[in-house]
Amino acid sequence: MNLDLSGKTALVCGSTQGIGKASAIELALLGANIVLAARNEEALKSTLKELDVSKGQLHSFLCVDFQNPNLLKEKADKFIADHGVIHILVNNTGGPPGGKIVNAKTEDFLQAFNNHLVCSHILAQALIDSMKKENYGRIINIISTSVKMPLKNLGVSNTIRAAVANWSKTLADELAPFGITVNNVLPGATLTGRLEKIIEDLSKSTGKSLDNIKTEMQKEIPLGRFADASEIASAVAFLASPAASYITGVNITVDGGRTGCL
Repeated sequence: MNLDLSGKTALVCGSTQGIGKASAIELALLGANIVLAARNEEALKSTLKELDVSKGQLHSFLCVDFQNPNLLKEKADKFIADHGVIHILVNNTGGPPGGKIVNAKTEDFLQAFNNHLVCSHILAQALIDSMKKENYGRIINIISTSVKMPLKNLGVSNTIRAAVANWSKTLADELAPFGITVNNVLPGATLTGRLEKIIEDLSKSTGKSLDNIKTEMQKEIPLGRFADASEIASAVAFLASPAASYITGVNITVDGGRTGCL
C-alpha cells in the first residue's frame, strides 16, 4: 500500500489544535510538506516545531482568520503565487456554538455558512488549477457525524455541516476526471476543546456533573470511549495518500460505531 507523501504539500486548516493539528502531524510523518493555517501566529510557530522533518520536509504557515472570507482569499492567492503547488487541502475549522435550532439567530447561520462552506470553497478554488496540472489532488473536509444523523443541541452545526457535505459531493463529481478526489471525514466524539465545551454546556443546562455527562456520552459509543484526535487524523492521512486514489465523494465516519445508520 502506497502511503508515501514525499514531494507533496498539504495545506491544513485549523492546524494548531485538535484534529487539524493531529492531521498536520500525521501527514508530515508520511513525508508531506505542511502549510499550517490558523489565526494565532504564535501557536502556528509553536506547532511548526512539532512537525517531522526526517525526510527533508519543508514546513511553513499561513496566518488567516476565517471570520473574514475576503481577506482569506487575498492571503491564500498571494501565498500560493509565492510558494507554488499545494496537492492536499484539509478543510477544518471550529464548529458553531451549540444550542437548539429554535433559539438560533439568523446571524449564527450566516457566520457558520461563511466559516465552513464559503471559506472551504475559496481555498478549493485557489488550489484546483495547480492540482489539475499535477494530476494529483486531495480535498478532505473534516465535518461531523451529524451529516448522517443530526445531533441534539447542535442545530446550527447540523444545518451547515449538511450543506458542506453536499457541496463536497458536487465538487467530487466535477473534479474526478482530473485525478482530484474530494471526501469527508466525519468524526464522532473526539477529545478536543470543542468536546470539552459541549460537555460543560450540557452540565450547566442539566445540572449533571461533568463526569456523569461523559459517562452517558461514552455509553452511546460501542467502543466505549472518546476518540483521540490522532485516530481521526489517520483517516485524513489515508485519504490524502496515493492508496486512496479511487475513493471520492464519500463520507467516512470515524466515531467508534456511535452513528446508528449506515
